Amino acid sequence: MDGVRLAVTTLTVVPVRVGIVDRRTAAVAMTAAPAVGLPLGALLAGILLLLDAAGAPTLLAAAVTLGLSTLLTRALHLDGLADTVDALGSYRAGEAGLAVMKKPDIGPFGVAAVTLALLTQAAALTALPDAAPVAVLSTVCTAYGTGRLAISWACRRGLPPARPTGLGALVADTVPPVPLALGTAATVAISVPAVPGRPWQGPLAVILALTATHLLLRQCHRRFGGITGDILGASLELATTVALITLALR
Repeated sequence: MDGVRLAVTTLTVVPVRVGIVDRRTAAVAMTAAPAVGLPLGALLAGILLLLDAAGAPTLLAAAVTLGLSTLLTRALHLDGLADTVDALGSYRAGEAGLAVMKKPDIGPFGVAAVTLALLTQAAALTALPDAAPVAVLSTVCTAYGTGRLAISWACRRGLPPARPTGLGALVADTVPPVPLALGTAATVAISVPAVPGRPWQGPLAVILALTATHLLLRQCHRRFGGITGDILGASLELATTVALITLALR
């Protein structure tokens, strides 16, 4: 249960007290990450549907939903996206690139990445209120579950940390293949009702999101030698965005 509590308190603002924090606990936490995304997605889908029922314009409903999402996650993953893109945009490798990633400020690449991610996610969410409630619920849960599933894939066995300390060092190379496959299968199953009449589109969204994450992780591994906590956040936001784009094509 320490691992489950660590997943909750790392990926949300819920102040859960964790006992032992070690690599074994981290392995459970990163394996359970997709399960944290499902209730979060269900809550946000409910907010989106309530705002639509109250007569809010679709763009306003999408913006409020994303604002609540940012509050519930402390904007931690958006910060990771900004730092990772700044480091990649600096064209520096190794320790020099990691130094850029560790800076407390955000550069132009990071600002552009966060802005485009939020705009794209908002635009995708505006396509949802006209759909059936079950489809909206499945779509948002799929997007948020896939985003957290990307973290599980980033922490899979064989992908090392870029630094000897920090969150990346704690969680890297911890998620075994069988639980990872089960989490992926569960996320794919939840995605099937997302687009009525197209049962293949939800699974395709999961696959495309994980593919995009794989490309990002490969580039970060090549440039920085492994993963960091910031790269995990960037993976989450990239996967969520790609999944929402794919699911918005109705």
